[in-house]
Amino acid sequence: MKTTAVAPSNIALIKYWGKKDEKLRLPANGSISVNLSNLTTTTTVEFRKDLKKDEVIINGKRDEKKAERVMKHLDRIRKKAKISDYARVVSQNNFPTAGGLASSASGFAALTVAATKAAGLNLSEKELSILARQGSGSACRSIPDGFVEWLDGETSETSHALSLYPPSYWDLAIVVVLAGGEEKSVLTTEGMKRLDTNPFYPIRLSRINEKIKKMKQYLSGKKFEEFGSLVESEALELHAMTLTSSPPIIYWRPKTIKVMKLVQKIRENNVPVYFTIDSGPHVCIICEEKHLKKLLQMLKRQRIKDFIVNKPTIGARLVDGHLF
Repeated sequence: MKTTAVAPSNIALIKYWGKKDEKLRLPANGSISVNLSNLTTTTTVEFRKDLKKDEVIINGKRDEKKAERVMKHLDRIRKKAKISDYARVVSQNNFPTAGGLASSASGFAALTVAATKAAGLNLSEKELSILARQGSGSACRSIPDGFVEWLDGETSETSHALSLYPPSYWDLAIVVVLAGGEEKSVLTTEGMKRLDTNPFYPIRLSRINEKIKKMKQYLSGKKFEEFGSLVESEALELHAMTLTSSPPIIYWRPKTIKVMKLVQKIRENNVPVYFTIDSGPHVCIICEEKHLKKLLQMLKRQRIKDFIVNKPTIGARLVDGHLF
């Protein structure tokens, strides 16, 4: 059976950085995220008896390194479904891959939903989230809808994501400003491995649960300025971790800093906007929907045109249109 799924990327509001179990991809801490409406991956999967090996095409190309991770994930699904057929997988992103926009999150969420269905499995949202996590940690957050919490857990069965609020809960806009198109030089998995060298990391971990508690309070009360301030400080703390690891990782580019400073300037002009950045150069600017028009005007005034406007959205889902 040929099956296709679409999954959104997500941006972490409270960040996941570090693992307590590398093999199972159990995170060192919980996290909170929101799904992005216009950063998506579409993936079609078909298990076929005539194939001699898995065929994987990502964004129109065959890439052995990326295909290897996909095939490992297909092996997990084959084992669960008790089948041995190889699969043809065609996947397409509508945004830059491996550049700090959680393309692996949307990619493995879409792969998990499409491949499990194609293999004849009917899994619950929790089961899909646990399985997606094993392909790429943050992929588990792209399975549920809207505003999402990833429980760190102590076992594979207890580390999964769940929806805190549906997409319609809060009229937010997330404007993703692209700061460079090429793939980042240090991938997230590699960056996390350097945390053992970071003297400040234990301090971060000791404070993270309190941050999650506060984030839930601000979401519950729709307290935008408190919410935005925490989101922004959390992003800066993540990059403090990358900058002070050994060897240091500098994800920012000149445009990254330009946009960060512009956001601060806009805020000084009484427009409540805040930024967040994952492990890459791109800046996500968050505002309430009522301030979006003014934000876009100010970006264009600064000749910043390469951006993608998003709203909170639903998680991974099956669709009818196949890629082959």
